[in-house]
Amino acid sequence: MKYLKGKTVLITGGGSGIGKIMVRLMIEREAKVIIWDINQKNIDQTIAEFSSKNTVFGFKVDVSNIEQIQETAEKVTQKIGTVDVLINNAGIVVGKFFNEYSVADITQTMNVNANGPMLVTKSFLKGMLSQNSGHICNIASSGGLISNPKMAVYAASKWAVIGWSDSLRLEMKQMHKDIHVTTIMPYYINTGMFDGVQSKLPILEPEATARTIVKAIEKNKKMVTIPGYIYRLTRMSQAFLPIRIFDWFAGNVLGIYKTMEHFVGHKK
Repeated sequence: MKYLKGKTVLITGGGSGIGKIMVRLMIEREAKVIIWDINQKNIDQTIAEFSSKNTVFGFKVDVSNIEQIQETAEKVTQKIGTVDVLINNAGIVVGKFFNEYSVADITQTMNVNANGPMLVTKSFLKGMLSQNSGHICNIASSGGLISNPKMAVYAASKWAVIGWSDSLRLEMKQMHKDIHVTTIMPYYINTGMFDGVQSKLPILEPEATARTIVKAIEKNKKMVTIPGYIYRLTRMSQAFLPIRIFDWFAGNVLGIYKTMEHFVGHKK
């Protein structure tokens, strides 16, 4: 999606964090922006901040609720039109050992992080196919590339997103459709979602991360890790090192397996 001017862009989780920054970046590119968020206050604040600069719409949607997704997608299509760019950004994390998870923790994490992007995409893909153009950007995580204690279900949800997202890319290619799919795999981002995380590797800044994602969409990138070396580091190490040595490297040298020990998350 080289040119975003005049395009209709929908961003889930667009009321806060990197979602809100991407709203601003899309407005700067003169796109029409639709915010989906579960928090009405965040939607209202974001619209109030940016609506004077361009057309911004907001809808309160829980992406774990298929009825809300379908009903709101129909409203968007009828009132605004076909979505040209869809950014599946909404996500949640629960940081504790798997035996401490409740059933609700498991189902909600998978519904928001894994099922949500698929169901939201399903609701808008028909329009993209009809016009034979569009771009779908799925925000996964580097947690989808490497196992990590105290984020087992989060990692599972992001592994699912990576597998589905890149399969969708290949399907669009086989169908000869001009619909691009970008899979984004960032490291921890300093948005509050991962408050308490302690990392030897640099934690990402939201502004730079959001800009990297938007540029990846503009350049029709297929798979992007942020920082770029994460993919090569993990994949090559996993390919060539025995599991015992890889665990030592990831846990002791990189310190990844201890990053969630002091996790707090968003303060409520």
